Amino acid sequence: MTRLTKRTTSAACAALSLFAALSLSACSVFRQPPPVGAPLAAVTEALGQPAAVYPEPDGGKILEYRGQPMGQFQHMARIGADGRLVSFEQVLTSENFGKVKIDSWTKDDILRHFGRPAETSRVAYKDYEVWSYRYKEAGVWNSLMHVHFDQQGVVRQMLNGPDPMYDDRFRFR
Repeated sequence: MTRLTKRTTSAACAALSLFAALSLSACSVFRQPPPVGAPLAAVTEALGQPAAVYPEPDGGKILEYRGQPMGQFQHMARIGADGRLVSFEQVLTSENFGKVKIDSWTKDDILRHFGRPAETSRVAYKDYEVWSYRYKEAGVWNSLMHVHFDQQGVVRQMLNGPDPMYDDRFRFR
């Protein structure tokens, strides 16, 4: 086999593998949610088992359908205390991040609103734990929202910036 043929075959295999992976993952990501008011059983039948479930103080629960760590979305299905779907939305938006109350919200609040982060890190200077979420800022820019927590788990600041995964300036050459 010539060198060009080996390279072409390898590229074709890689492309086919990527297509198969995306096709399979699309089944769980792009399913149509049931209508508001549907029972919990119909929600899990339509969307599959959630990655996490968060209890609400009123007896309801929030089901997390992950798009993190690599995707720029995270869907949350809110189930009322009556066991019926209240809402289903993609929560990683500029508008939703704008609702976070600095010095008030905790890790539990962030989990119930946004789910688990794409990445976690630490800032030694202030001993903050940082949760980072990939999202499309204003629906356009590939960004990371960094939520900084103090040692008590309270949100102390939020910073956003470009996502190095999509920015050539951060790639090794």
